[in-house]
Amino acid sequence: MNDTELRSIVEELWSALEAERTTGERHLRVAELPVGTENGPLAVAVDHDGFRHVLVPIPPSRKVRSGMDGPVLRLHKRPLEDAETYRTYADLACLSVDFGDLFTELCVDILSAVEELPESPVKALYRVLDRWKKLFRTQSPPLGPEELASLFGELTVLNRLLRRDPSAHRFWRGPDRYRHDFLSGTTALEVKTSTGSEGRRARIHGLDQLEAPDDGLLCLAWLRLHRADANGAGATVTETAEEALRLCDDEAALLEMLARAGYLLSDAHCYGNVRFAVHEERWYHVGTGFPGLTGRALLAAGVPVSVLDVEYTIDLSGTAPAPMMIDGVTQVIDSMIQESV
Repeated sequence: MNDTELRSIVEELWSALEAERTTGERHLRVAELPVGTENGPLAVAVDHDGFRHVLVPIPPSRKVRSGMDGPVLRLHKRPLEDAETYRTYADLACLSVDFGDLFTELCVDILSAVEELPESPVKALYRVLDRWKKLFRTQSPPLGPEELASLFGELTVLNRLLRRDPSAHRFWRGPDRYRHDFLSGTTALEVKTSTGSEGRRARIHGLDQLEAPDDGLLCLAWLRLHRADANGAGATVTETAEEALRLCDDEAALLEMLARAGYLLSDAHCYGNVRFAVHEERWYHVGTGFPGLTGRALLAAGVPVSVLDVEYTIDLSGTAPAPMMIDGVTQVIDSMIQESV
């Protein structure tokens, strides 16, 4: 269906809905569109105030991008129920009649994008929204070798989470310099990488990096990376980032995260000759007996915490602490996914 046909259908349906009797304050007048997804067809709607909406069906567990709640456009998750059906939608509303024509064009673009990508309508929605806004960034220097290794390690873990949940990029806190690289509910995960061939050392930044969330769980994933040349085994940071973008349901949000982490698409050509392969991976439960220096431990020992910018190295080379078994790692990932639902 071409844009002219979609535009005609959208305008006709909105006109018909606006001519209907107004409903309750929390109700919508809804008409389905001839654009389908695996969760049902898209729809247009008009609310009690006469504002127009386009509704993209989503699974009940799917989250919707936050941050779009302005004076003109608002995006949020909305469940709708009638006598026969119950569905959950990503609801994009135009809160100003002055922008009706522009909103129609935006909706036509969304419908066209969903027709091309019916298996991932939310990703199609985000692509269109992001094409309609301009993003400006300050150019930063390319990442250095240690920064590349660190980012590769975090993306390796992120892709494992994204294979389970396409919204799992929301757990990634590393780009915002949070004390833990990943956080979902009360389960936190810190990722450490090493390109050394001996020992299992990890650099700890701050007195709170090895402190678990309140009443929660903290794990540390330690990865030994082998650096290879352009023709060697493994993958580049660019390939790993592209996999994450393919797996996630919000490319633009992840691109912004990557940019905050120092990785810009414009610099991708700088990283093509550096490949990493994961030669060893160990996950640890950070609890009693795990080496570390924390503010809580100092306070418990009666030592005033008045030292700032603390950094130190822990050595995990011995038999203790023992790494988690594969089943334990799976349980941690399951917990992170389940806590986000």
